Amino acid sequence: QVRLVESGGGSVQSGGSLRLSCAASGYTYRNYCMAWFRQTPGKEREGVSTIGSDGSYSYADFVKGRFTISQDNAKSTVYLQMNSLKPEDTAMYYCAAHPGLCYRSGYGLSNDATYAHWGQGTRVTVSS
Repeated sequence: QVRLVESGGGSVQSGGSLRLSCAASGYTYRNYCMAWFRQTPGKEREGVSTIGSDGSYSYADFVKGRFTISQDNAKSTVYLQMNSLKPEDTAMYYCAAHPGLCYRSGYGLSNDATYAHWGQGTRVTVSS
């Protein structure tokens, strides 16, 4: 059974940084796509970043230049380094995964239904 566990959320001031982690277990797929989504109350979940087993990655426009996704295959962990945080980054951040490589052209960021596995989320709060 696939399990995704997020950690690293917290409260920071505007301009600060956080690093989120997503530890995966029970994952036996050779090819996979891991992603970070976020959601605030009353809004739809939105894709933040993806990274594939082939090393491909993508970012939503609103985080480009500020967030960096990476993975440590030995630890089966995906990271999201978030710098220059803004109050509008405040949200619950979720890790997600699906077998097969990441979709291209932003499809994977805009279609959360493609992800079969989800973590419980970690909360990020950015104060002004």
